[in-house]
Amino acid sequence: MARLAMLLAACFVMPVFARPFTPKDLVSLARIGTPTVSADGHWLVWDQREIDLAGNTSHEGLWRLDLQDRGAGPERFAIRAGADDSAPQFGSDGALYFLSSRKDAPATVWRATMDGHAPAQVTDDHDLAGFKLSPQGNALLVWADKPVGARSLDDTGTRHDDKQAGPRIYDQLFVHHWDRWADGRRSQLFVLPLAHGRAPGAGRAIEGPLVGDTPSKPFGGGEEIAWSADGRTVYFTLREAGRIEPLSINFDLFAVPADGSTAPVNLTPANNAIDTLPAVSPNGRWLAWAATTRSGYDSDRKQLMLRDLASGRTRALTADWDRSIDQLHWTADSTALYVTADERLDHPLFRIDIADGSVHRMTTQGHVGTVLPLPQGGVVYSLDTLVAPPDLWRLGADGLVTRLTAVNAATLAGVDWPTTTRFSFAGAGGDTVSGFALRPADLAAQAKAPVILIVHGGPQNSQRDGWSYQQNAAAWAGHGFAVVSIDFHGSTGYGQAFTDSVHRDWGGKPLTDLQLGLAAAIARFPFLDGNDVCATGGSYGGYMMNWIEGHWPDRFKCLIEDDGVFDTRAMTFETDELRADEWDFGDQPYFQAPGEFEKWNPVNSVGQWKTPMLVVTGEEDFRSPPTQAIAAFTALQLRHVPSRLLDFPDEGHWILKPGNSIAWYEQAFAWMDKYTRRHAQASE
Repeated sequence: MARLAMLLAACFVMPVFARPFTPKDLVSLARIGTPTVSADGHWLVWDQREIDLAGNTSHEGLWRLDLQDRGAGPERFAIRAGADDSAPQFGSDGALYFLSSRKDAPATVWRATMDGHAPAQVTDDHDLAGFKLSPQGNALLVWADKPVGARSLDDTGTRHDDKQAGPRIYDQLFVHHWDRWADGRRSQLFVLPLAHGRAPGAGRAIEGPLVGDTPSKPFGGGEEIAWSADGRTVYFTLREAGRIEPLSINFDLFAVPADGSTAPVNLTPANNAIDTLPAVSPNGRWLAWAATTRSGYDSDRKQLMLRDLASGRTRALTADWDRSIDQLHWTADSTALYVTADERLDHPLFRIDIADGSVHRMTTQGHVGTVLPLPQGGVVYSLDTLVAPPDLWRLGADGLVTRLTAVNAATLAGVDWPTTTRFSFAGAGGDTVSGFALRPADLAAQAKAPVILIVHGGPQNSQRDGWSYQQNAAAWAGHGFAVVSIDFHGSTGYGQAFTDSVHRDWGGKPLTDLQLGLAAAIARFPFLDGNDVCATGGSYGGYMMNWIEGHWPDRFKCLIEDDGVFDTRAMTFETDELRADEWDFGDQPYFQAPGEFEKWNPVNSVGQWKTPMLVVTGEEDFRSPPTQAIAAFTALQLRHVPSRLLDFPDEGHWILKPGNSIAWYEQAFAWMDKYTRRHAQASE
């Protein structure tokens, strides 16, 4: 209890005068990464990103916590001057292994002992993206971008270079993906022998003739790869590349001997949908993974699958649970799995027993991020909400919940947080729809605040009770705006039918829900000024801003559109994620059913556009290409609608650099200030 008391004191000691939460606070926050725990349960170690505002960048380092000392607090660990350290993992030898790199130098695996001796390099100077230790500690599985068919880490081949003269040449897609141009390389797996803390050499490739990215790009990581308990087999997820790879959502699970003696075997050839997140039980008996059932639909429900590795018999553990899991981890005793899934504005931790598939919710409100089962039982997890950035917590085997970290206590000292209230209403078709309203902390008792309606992306996503570094509700409230958000039809956490309902209906039920939800919130919460409302959204939320311009043109004082879709016809040929767009508009390409796309195309209603709009784009965004933003801005200018284009040359689909994030909020706040009563009040 001493540690908990210390942490709570750090969190809640405030100066005499409270202050609002600001964008500078937001971008200054340290960010907790993936934790790991020693086999004896003594040490908890995680990577943590610290922000360098002056350099407009960030640095990663390792932190540790003594779980056996109730009075201990987090401390920096394994410091290498000028290095970024990440991805910590404990080996069977009790040492800590991690990925480390310095500027303009390759990322390699290093090893440190917990007694504080200087860390030592484990692998040679091959630039690695990640690694996993074998359970026996005699091998290192690594992945790195290499030419197709590379036999070892020494194979470099040739690749496109942004600085080279002459054209890039492509014979098939992808040309680019999310924020990078295709350069002819693939993320591939290699195994190196590990002995006495060293894994020298170039290793051996184990994927054989398969062509694809393991882990998958752009978001895949170590969760897509698993060792068998005996260290003889590697399981991995791969989408085999075809002529038009962006049309495929068929990810399979493969098994391959760790020595590469035979080619990988496809364990899920009959399922043409997604099979991913392989996890082997500690006792070596079971292989668990997540799987969808509909080919071509990446937002289909992910069920928990279980395979008896001895007999090969497979069953779906969560066939009767109408939620979609997004991570899974075995308990130490191999009797259950911890999973996470969206659940009505929350993203809780669940425990699923393998004997009968029973589901038990383990956490209450908020968003659970990283999950780490403990060797002696219980689990460590990160937790965040709309008004609290992520920290680490422990749920003990005895059910006791303990807060382990308060990494941003100093940065957030004195912040007066907005009040968050959940509400529900009858939305499209009479369905119950949920949302949030946030009241600014410094708003006088009987006063009203201008309203910002935040529309989430996806559309198969949720504006859940969780922290965000993009459209941060607390930052909007800190500037004096009341916030409303709606989990419209298409959102996750309400059952698969609710998620599917946006299919072929992009501008239909979601718009109705936003209209009814905003009206319901204004009627319920007196602090919302219903005559002074703006709206903002990114990605699909950006699409909705363009759709609102033509189909709800008289409601808002201003709009802020970020990386949205302006022309569904152009988008279906410009985006890199072809299959996602095709599914949502009838599971077919544009040229086969143009009417499906044109029905919900914002460009067709430009004649009705009149609401002042700030348009935001990143030049490295290939998901919603910047041409969409430029076209929307052009339409606004031709219509003589007050408008501004905010272009970030060094950003993709999200604003990631600290300085750019502050600039985004400054522009967004100023735009809303200009068109609401807040501007008039400030001028008086």
